[in-house]
Amino acid sequence: MSEIRRAGGASGAGGKVAVRETATRLRVGVGAFQRRAREATNEGELTGPELTAMSRLDRRGPATTAELARLEQITPQAMGATVASLERRGLVAREPDAGDRRRSILTLTADGRNAVGSGRSALVDRIAAVLDASFTDEEIATLDAAALLMQRLADLV
Repeated sequence: MSEIRRAGGASGAGGKVAVRETATRLRVGVGAFQRRAREATNEGELTGPELTAMSRLDRRGPATTAELARLEQITPQAMGATVASLERRGLVAREPDAGDRRRSILTLTADGRNAVGSGRSALVDRIAAVLDASFTDEEIATLDAAALLMQRLADLV
């Protein structure tokens, strides 16, 4: 196994190359996963951006569209389209900000909380089935740990 440079640790040229190779493998692997996930999404199913926005609201509480856009590093207009779709489905509610009436605060509705809590996604069901059928318990545990690290990496990039 190649040496991986760690934060705060000493690193030679070999360590930097290994980190760059890891970054490349992550980019390629995540990109392929995203493409296949988009292809597998059924009509009417929540999209990745919709699920992400709802998960943010569930974990962090009420937020503005601009705050969600900043967290996801997308334009407010793109997040606005995502939020509008969620509002039409009754999964997100918009209320005026009591402190600044020009802003709107987004919250999950009861249906939105249920959707997040149940993981209502055919894609999640398909991924779970593939994991169950094709991966060992140890591999699933590794992917679970990697998923947490990927979320942390996404938050830092």
